[in-house]
Amino acid sequence: MLRAPSSTGGRHKRRTGRGRNAQAVFGCRSQIGLYIIKRVKESGAQGKKEEQENRKETVTMLGAVVVGIGTAGWVRIRDMLAPVPGSPAEKLAVRGFISRRSLDSQQGVSQISVEAAISREDIHVAFICTENVSHEDNVRMFLQAGKHVCVEYPMTMNHKAAVELYGLAEEKGVVLHEEHIELLTEDYRELKRTVAGKVLQKGSLHFTGGALKPGFGFLAFSGIARLTWLVDLFGELSVTAATVEEDVSRSYSKMTATLLTSDNRPLVWIEERGPGLPRAKNINFHFDSCTLTQLPPAPRAAVGLFMQDLIHFSAKLANQVDPKELQREKVRILHCLELAQRIEQLCQS
Repeated sequence: MLRAPSSTGGRHKRRTGRGRNAQAVFGCRSQIGLYIIKRVKESGAQGKKEEQENRKETVTMLGAVVVGIGTAGWVRIRDMLAPVPGSPAEKLAVRGFISRRSLDSQQGVSQISVEAAISREDIHVAFICTENVSHEDNVRMFLQAGKHVCVEYPMTMNHKAAVELYGLAEEKGVVLHEEHIELLTEDYRELKRTVAGKVLQKGSLHFTGGALKPGFGFLAFSGIARLTWLVDLFGELSVTAATVEEDVSRSYSKMTATLLTSDNRPLVWIEERGPGLPRAKNINFHFDSCTLTQLPPAPRAAVGLFMQDLIHFSAKLANQVDPKELQREKVRILHCLELAQRIEQLCQS
């Protein structure tokens, strides 16, 4: 009588122990099952996210090719590989580069053929970074293929061809952008702020630099950045006289152009090139209230000039630039090319 309850109690206790072990095992299996299910769901969600991102890139990214792999071309590739975060330049993806030479990959980017760049549907943009004399043909070729184009200045060596290229870009519904980093420098921006509101009486801009390399064209075109400064500062100009001195044996050349503002104020623009000449801009602007004989000091920009230009071009591609600004830019570019052509004609007559 006394043993039965003890035996029953023992068996009950053993069954209870086995129950706890089973619950522990089943609980562990349940936790593992939940963990696996969670991981499967997370994996599926991650897969969907990656698929969406890939689909987004396909829709929004613009593939680009760089034509010419000199200094400017190398910088274009560098900037597209590491654009300013949050800027429109993030939408550009470099797909390859074109060169007359057979080269290894540059910064991890492979060389491709002209034919591939023209025909590939994942290439939407061309950066023309060749010597000046070949700009026009390259721009025309890519515009005809329906590609957006960013070209280093000058886009052409004559005004009429530039008008035709703008017309072709409009016909194809693409952007044609001519780079002008000289307007983005801090010293120029400071100069423009200093000049604002002053009345010019007369002035001069004298640029010196090393000997020109073959393919850069006549001085009025190779130096059109300085002419662009004068037009941007003082408005529409006209050419009254122009001369050029050349010594081929010394690779020396000097062009002098006399210009007039719309209110008949004289400006003299000099481009002087030769071995050993320092790269410098010398100004002498006489205003009604003061005289400027040197560029005002300015801090170094946080963002590089080519990157600033890349962002501006990318903003055009994204329709983020005011149409009025686009028109002003186009008028200025065509006016400068027209002036450069007139100067060349006077120098050759």
